[in-house]
Amino acid sequence: MSVSAWRPFTLLLVCFLSACAKEVPLPSAETYPAQLSAWNLVWREGESLKVHQSAFVYDVNTPLFSDYALKLRTLFLPGGEAAAYHDTEAFDFPVGTVITKTFFYERGADGSLTRNATWSGDASAVNFTTHQIVETRLLIRQAHGWDALPYVWNGNDAELAITGKLIKTALDGDEFAYLVPSRNECAGCHVTNHTAKALLPIGLKARHLNRLEPAGTHNQLALLDQRGALTGLPELDDVPTAVNFADTNQPVVARARTYLDANCGHCHNAQGAADTSGLLLDALATDERQMGQCKAPIAAGRGTGGRLFSVVPGQPDASILLWRMETDDPATRMPEVGRSLVHAEGAALIREWIDGLPGEC
Repeated sequence: MSVSAWRPFTLLLVCFLSACAKEVPLPSAETYPAQLSAWNLVWREGESLKVHQSAFVYDVNTPLFSDYALKLRTLFLPGGEAAAYHDTEAFDFPVGTVITKTFFYERGADGSLTRNATWSGDASAVNFTTHQIVETRLLIRQAHGWDALPYVWNGNDAELAITGKLIKTALDGDEFAYLVPSRNECAGCHVTNHTAKALLPIGLKARHLNRLEPAGTHNQLALLDQRGALTGLPELDDVPTAVNFADTNQPVVARARTYLDANCGHCHNAQGAADTSGLLLDALATDERQMGQCKAPIAAGRGTGGRLFSVVPGQPDASILLWRMETDDPATRMPEVGRSLVHAEGAALIREWIDGLPGEC
């Protein structure tokens, strides 16, 4: 056979070995695609949800509560680039990094959506027959910093929704309005430093990522290190870790601190948007008064619910913190953005934690 006759087979072999990878673009902020599929990171193929072969599918120890939605998380770094490790803050990612988070619900046998579904973390298990896929959010690392984009699924693709969207839905028969945050509302959580006013990833920190990847075989940080996608990783024994808030084998205090860090700490930290409240709930906080114990609110208005202190040891129902977690009033609930429903399991954990605190105010 002539060389020219072999050429098609050679090209086919090269394509096979490289898995014919789709290119992930990095458009400017003025030319972001109107459809999610244009990013080549997450797309619909038949009834399946597909992710780019170079995207790293990851999970976190305790997720941010989002109205019981399940989440498929991916991390894409441009070829040959790596993130720089940090002990406590979000890793430093190179320009061209794209983080995706797809929110979805499992359908029950009758087609209705269920609130306490479990999922293996395997991207191939998410499809449009057994799940309702609601939205995919992107964080894009540009030269000027991070940008946030929400895309709402509608049939075969997801459409860019700069102004966000309210989606009427129901879980286990209970109707509620699912909120897709606007591009600006994304900053409400992702501007973790109120002075710098720069968007940053929240979950991509050592303590959240220090766990097995969704397949349950390898440590996620070790995998990133082995792939050359993470520099500066110390020995895993020296890496901080958070517990799973739902793991009842862990101490209640550790579970509660992790839950508050994941759900409140991005605002309630020493540099966050809620720093003026004086209430610090991130993992770095150590002072009991700053963490709410017998702490009177500085300026909460209706947000006190008539209560005197953020946390009253042994008295959950007298604690402002729990009251704001258990209300679904948009004017007083916490977190302010990202949920319409009360997280019953999270509230129950914080109730148990407060009930077990010693002392009195």
